[in-house]
Parts: sequence; C-alpha cells; structure tokens
Amino acid sequence: MASLFPRLLTGAAVIAMVAGAAPAAFAQSAQIRIAHDNNPDPYDNPAHACAAVLKNIIETDSNGDVAVEIYPNASIGTATEAVQMVRDGIIEISLSSTGAMAPYYPNIDVLNLPFAFADNGATYEVFDGKFGAALAADMEATLGDVKILGFPDTGGFFAVTNSVHEIATLDDFKDVRVRTMTVPSHQAIMNALGAEAYPLAWGEVYSALQTGVIEGQMNPIPIISFSNFQEVQGFMTLTNHLFSPYTLVMNKDVYDSLSDENKNIVQYATQACVSASRGLSRIIEASDRGIAGLSKGMKITALSPEDRVKMREVTQAAFDKHVDENLSEEGQALVALFKEEVAKANASVFMSGE
Repeated sequence: MASLFPRLLTGAAVIAMVAGAAPAAFAQSAQIRIAHDNNPDPYDNPAHACAAVLKNIIETDSNGDVAVEIYPNASIGTATEAVQMVRDGIIEISLSSTGAMAPYYPNIDVLNLPFAFADNGATYEVFDGKFGAALAADMEATLGDVKILGFPDTGGFFAVTNSVHEIATLDDFKDVRVRTMTVPSHQAIMNALGAEAYPLAWGEVYSALQTGVIEGQMNPIPIISFSNFQEVQGFMTLTNHLFSPYTLVMNKDVYDSLSDENKNIVQYATQACVSASRGLSRIIEASDRGIAGLSKGMKITALSPEDRVKMREVTQAAFDKHVDENLSEEGQALVALFKEEVAKANASVFMSGE
C-alpha cells in the first residue's frame, strides 16, 4: 500500500476536499461520502445510478439528518485506494470492483467461476440469497473494519472485445493479448482459453488498446459502451463468461454509530441502489448504447452452445486448479457454496415458487 500514502498526504488535498465539500454537514448527525470511478450521470453507468439512488433515499428519508456526497470518476483516488480510505474512515462508502477488493480480500476470487450463470435472474438470486450473505460475512470477518451493504451490478455479463479477428471458437483465442484485472483467476481463465492474459490498471486500458500494447479486453457491455471501446476494437464476442458485481463497502465504525432508524434507511436504500444498478444495466444492454449501437463499430458474435461448452470445460478446470492451489479453506468452502447456489438459481423459474 506504499503508493497510497503520497496520494493521501497530498492533502490536506484529499481530506480538505472531502471535509469541505459539504459545509452544512455539521448540522446533521452523520455525513456519508461515497466514491466510485465512473461518470457522474445516473443514466450513463450502473455505479452512479446506484450512488445517486442511495444518496436520494438516505437524505430524503432521514429528513436531512444524514448528508451524502458522491465523489465520482476516481476523483479522490483509484478504486483500490478508495477501499483503504473507507477502512481508514477518510470516506464512508466505496463502490468497489472485484479487482479493487482483491488486495484486501483474496477470497473475492470465488466469484470468478467461469461460464457459471444461465441468465441475469440467476445472478440476482445468488447475490441476494444465502451465498451473498455468506460472502458478506466472510468479508467483514476478514477485514474487520467494514460493513458490506450489498452487491450492485457492474453492468452484467462480461463480453470479450479485440482488434485482431472474430472470436467464435476456442481456437480463435490463441495468442490474443487480452487485458484482465489484476485478479489471478481472471488471468488463469484467459490463459486457459489460449489467450495471453495481460493484467493492467483500468485507467490505462483505452490507451493500451489504442496503441496496440494490448489487443483485447473483457467487460460488461455497458462498460464497453461508455468507455467507447468500439473506437479501438473491431470485434466483440458475447461470451457471458463472468459476472462480477461491485461490493458496496462501508466503514464499520460509521455504520455502527448511526441510529437504528438511520441504519434501517441505509439498508433499504442499498436495496434500491442495487435494483437501480441492475435496471440501468439491462436498459443500456437493450438500447442504442448496447449491442445495437456497438454493432455499428464492431462485428458482434454470439457463441454456439457447443463452443460455450468447450470453453466452460477448459476454464472451469483451470479455475478449480487455481482455487485448490491458492485459496484458504474458507475460500474453498465459499466456492462450494457458490457452485451449489448457482446450480439452484440456474434451475429456478421466475415466479414459480420453486
């Protein structure tokens, strides 16, 4: 974490900014500052949709007793640094990707079971149910200084884009240099497909694609869209190979200091925030900003069932090997629970009561 301290020390800079942004905060009983690394437009991306809904409900339903400020676009630090700021009490909440959580919570890797989910509804069941509760409890026990509020949508299932050629089969991945988060299982998955995994910080991805340092990347469709990757990528494959939600992380001491009424407000505001992130993600996917718009700049390919099975076989074998070699007993138990709950969710039917 050595790189974090110069950034934090440049202020007075950061601390004065977050402290001075809400001068009326002293009139309230609590102040909540939320950080994320996307644009400050609730119609543009799931992160700000979630944050804006959270702010609106908390401030309105607390009758102004809790003030909320949002710091978008990584304006006070990277996503990884924002997690540490929450732990240190410099800010109160962060919307954190799996990559941002990984340095603090290695068991986040359990979420990266490839080609796991049958549909979006199954992801909701898993993260709103028994597995989501177990994951949150393990995060809180491991870190000790955070409260996990929920798991908002980052944009849905991952697709793979590249500038080399169409990827429709397992063989098409061979030697394509694909950016991943600095998450070991992501690298194992890409390498198992035959690609060359290239871990890279998010802020460097567009320029690296533009200059050819990397040839491809993987992200949900809304992120591909608002990042304008169609400008530097010619091909997109709808692999749906990963689903990685945000973790809504709150400073534990601040959460514990809230009145019971305000805790309740934060909890149901979180439910609405998660719903907003999911709703906007599905809307973007279905709009001109989704596949319809991206298809004007990229050739889009859907996998055949047969090719999807082949990719699942090689990647799940690599994932299981990674889990056995690198995760703790607690992590391996979470993986087992994850697989069990995913299987149930995949088999369930909406509103069937099953």
